[in-house]
Amino acid sequence: MKKLMHFMKLAWSISPMYIIALVVKALLGGANMLLNVILPKLLIDEIMGDKQVNMLILFGTLIVLNNVLMKLFENILDRYLNVRAEFVNKTMQEKMGEKIMNIEYSYLEDPYYLDLKERAVFAISNQDAISRLISYVSQTLTSIVTLIGLLAVLLTLGPVLIILMAVAAGLSMMAYALSMKKVTGLMQQLIPINRRYNYYFGLGMEEKAQKEIRLYDLEPMITETVLNENKSVCDLYGKAMRGLAVSTGLMQVITIGATALTYFYVGVRTLSDRFGKMLSIGSLTMYVSSAISFSRAMQSCGEQVVMLIQTLSYLSPYLEFMEIEEEILETGKEKFEGPINTLEFRDVTFTYPKAEKPTLKNVSFTVNRGEKISIVGLNGAGKSTLVKLICRMYKLDSGEILVNGKNIYEYDYRTYMNSISAVFQDYKLFNFTIAENVSCKESNTEIEKAKVLRLMEEVGMKEKVDELKNGIESRFGKEYDEDGIEMSGGQGQKIAIARALYKPSEMVILDEPASALDPIAEAEIYEKFNSLVEDKTAIYISHRMSSSKFCDKILIIDGGTVTDYDTHNNLMQKTDSLYYQLFMAQAENYKLA
Repeated sequence: MKKLMHFMKLAWSISPMYIIALVVKALLGGANMLLNVILPKLLIDEIMGDKQVNMLILFGTLIVLNNVLMKLFENILDRYLNVRAEFVNKTMQEKMGEKIMNIEYSYLEDPYYLDLKERAVFAISNQDAISRLISYVSQTLTSIVTLIGLLAVLLTLGPVLIILMAVAAGLSMMAYALSMKKVTGLMQQLIPINRRYNYYFGLGMEEKAQKEIRLYDLEPMITETVLNENKSVCDLYGKAMRGLAVSTGLMQVITIGATALTYFYVGVRTLSDRFGKMLSIGSLTMYVSSAISFSRAMQSCGEQVVMLIQTLSYLSPYLEFMEIEEEILETGKEKFEGPINTLEFRDVTFTYPKAEKPTLKNVSFTVNRGEKISIVGLNGAGKSTLVKLICRMYKLDSGEILVNGKNIYEYDYRTYMNSISAVFQDYKLFNFTIAENVSCKESNTEIEKAKVLRLMEEVGMKEKVDELKNGIESRFGKEYDEDGIEMSGGQGQKIAIARALYKPSEMVILDEPASALDPIAEAEIYEKFNSLVEDKTAIYISHRMSSSKFCDKILIIDGGTVTDYDTHNNLMQKTDSLYYQLFMAQAENYKLA
């Protein structure tokens, strides 16, 4: 019930009129059923009794109007609800997208929450759980309103039919609930299988995978895997359907038995006064119709409740994900207005969530305004982690990161982040135009376009852009534009670097930004980059030691600790240092024969 209330509260926040329309439809459905039970009784009694023409016309007209008007209102409401249901469904998906963008970054690297996100997306995308839940809620409300109305009618005859219908409905619900419990368990088992199936099936249409598939003849293995996963899906689905078939058959037997007993009891009451006052033919039709409708409504309500519970179980990952606190928005009050005069790590220790050992231990160093700093270390030393901490993607175990002498968490998040540009090693270019990817704006003025063009020239992309039919208005990817463009890894990195330079930030961070470039192209980028950043503070992370020669200082990270922090010339004099060994090893590899 808590999950359902959470869902309905969320739906109410999106569209209150949608919830109101659901309730109105339920009330109208119940009223229609009740009137279709009572009005025929009055008509039959009039036919068997006084036979007044005006009353016969009245009751006949009311029956027709009830069905015509109720059907009209039902169609109008269904049309409205279908549109609003799609709106609510899409808005809930949008809210999940907003949640992903606003939660603390650490959740997005935590395997538990990554799996939770995948299961939530699977529920709303593949299982259409939101639309189904909305439908079940609507149908359940209609059944409840109908049951209340029919119960009031049946009570006028006494408790016998109520007990009979309740027992029949209870047995039906038990049979259905038991089968659905099994089905729900089987469907939960389907989720990881479906995810695997979708992954392997998607490989066949994934452009980036085609080279390896063809080169290493992976088609038979992938096909066999898809077929095996498909067989697993069919086997589980077959078990679920067989269980449902048994329970459905059992419910039909119970319903038919209850209907027969109802006819018998009401028939006896119509023919004699043995069990109470004799009933009229009109009352016979009313009570039989009420009993049958009550049994069907009870059975339908039970089925809908079970399906609702099942669908809520599918939506549990979505609801759990939506309850994650948006900790990334917890910010300080002071607006950061720059410039960044100093960046200081003061005894910083950091451990990734669920990791056994700290990634960084007691790290301390200071960067002054305008300095160009290179961070060097082996893989896994913690270089990229430093960048994430500066960008407030994680919170520290201990210590402080200070900008201009103040803890970075004392600054307002938005204004602080506006002062930093970064190019990550796993940078992302979006299905926007080149200009939009660089400026991060949907539309650009002529001045802004001129700035983009200037940056294209400065990062060595002018010739490539000039070759394009639409220049900087060319869109990345062919998924949504047949004239879309594709770029090599090195070209894409240059676009990402241009984006970092476009932003009017105080500090620029490059985390392996030129890994797809050849050494000569990388050296050119760094030479230009040093002049482009001008008096801004710059931090470079690169496995190529040659880039460190352009920097004022080099920070050496080894095993999560700072082992040295000095100029290139001074570090090269320390022949036993990690920096010297790495630099000389690469220099030897790059020597020409």
